[in-house]
Amino acid sequence: MKPTLLVLAAGMGSRYGGLKQMDGLGPHGETIIDYSIYDAVLAGFGKVVYIVREYFLEQFRQNVSEKYGNVKCTDGTPLEFEFVTQELDRIPSGFSVNPEREKPWGTAHAVLMAARTIHEPFAVINGDDFYGRESFRILGDWLKNHENSKGVFSIVGFELDHTLSESGGVSRGICHYDSDRLLTDVVEHLNIIKGEDGTVRGDDSTDGSHVVLDGKALCSMNMWGFTPDYFTRSGELFVDFLKQYGNELKKEYYIPYAVDCMVKEGSARCEVLSTSSHWFGVTYKEDRPSVVTKFAELVEKGIYPSPLY
Repeated sequence: MKPTLLVLAAGMGSRYGGLKQMDGLGPHGETIIDYSIYDAVLAGFGKVVYIVREYFLEQFRQNVSEKYGNVKCTDGTPLEFEFVTQELDRIPSGFSVNPEREKPWGTAHAVLMAARTIHEPFAVINGDDFYGRESFRILGDWLKNHENSKGVFSIVGFELDHTLSESGGVSRGICHYDSDRLLTDVVEHLNIIKGEDGTVRGDDSTDGSHVVLDGKALCSMNMWGFTPDYFTRSGELFVDFLKQYGNELKKEYYIPYAVDCMVKEGSARCEVLSTSSHWFGVTYKEDRPSVVTKFAELVEKGIYPSPLY
């Protein structure tokens, strides 16, 4: 069994100022997704499913066909690709969309769009985040070891110090877990920055208070491992979500919310995995030069070939 990689690529980068999923950042115009797929293949993944918007589906499909047409899995078979769209009106029957709403329903809604496409353990990642090779190896091994599991998920936790932006404050969900490394909560903090003295500080999302944070604390970068039974309960929770929030214009159904509901009700447990990889991405447009430099350094060190494909 080869796990599947589900790439969330439907969002526009409002702070970044463009469709950053297609931005060439590597020495030969490689995108962040290109590097993620390269690492995922090495980790034993066999299929990539993209969640995109309808308006750039064909551009994305053509781009993928040109880049990855000859990519092979570790066992020599062709890497498979599928595309699924996330749109505002893709909701269960019996519900209607507020005509003033502009954006789709969030990351957990996006994942649900792939329910008919994925039948094996799968990873979920953001298309605009670089996670590092070790992270894919850790998650790939976990997924392969849970081929026949149900009600057990995982999240790859990154050390907070390894996820900060040089261009401004970021929001991060700090993972809380018990002695068995099972997730108990993800607590959101806003405007996280590292001061000149090396102290990491952020704002508590509940009361806005300024707090000092542990730079070694594990945080969520939206890198999850799921067994396919996730879709059933998440779909039911989305119905409950729409009943409560369906008329609100900006409320979104996020993956942490769905997982938290399942953990709290006891229908699932979520293991917290940890990685020493350094995350980086283009949260802000000003991050771009730094990311270009980091990819050039990884190529120079021989970690990635150039061109990548």
